[in-house]
Amino acid sequence: MGRSSETFNKREKEKKRLKKAQDKAEKMEERKANAKKGKSLEDMIAYIDENGNFTSTPPDPSKRKEINLEDIQLGVSRPQEEEEEGPRNGQVTFFNSAKGFGFIKDSQSGESFFVHVNELTEQISEGDKVLFERGSSHKGPVALSVKKA
Repeated sequence: MGRSSETFNKREKEKKRLKKAQDKAEKMEERKANAKKGKSLEDMIAYIDENGNFTSTPPDPSKRKEINLEDIQLGVSRPQEEEEEGPRNGQVTFFNSAKGFGFIKDSQSGESFFVHVNELTEQISEGDKVLFERGSSHKGPVALSVKKA
């Protein structure tokens, strides 16, 4: 007698395939048994309470709040910009003279400004008090025409 042409691996794969098909059929029968056909409209409606959570009960009208459309802010609110366009005071927090860039911290707002060596009127180093003009680039705020104070 010769060996069976069916190997162990083929038999295991066939068992797994049949088991998967059987599990799928059982799940389908369970879903059919638990399905509630013909739900009423009241069963399908969901409400949102005063805290923004979904509930199955209608909200209490006494807890209703009126909101003005002008009070709603979309996105992140930005601090109000100072109207002055004159020179600002700041201190150099970091400067790498080998690479030619650094950062200046504004003394009024505490905002950090990038400074490039091309914008310097004289040499600066860390800890120096400086005067500069505010500018902006695609990467953020930059200091322009920087000089020691």
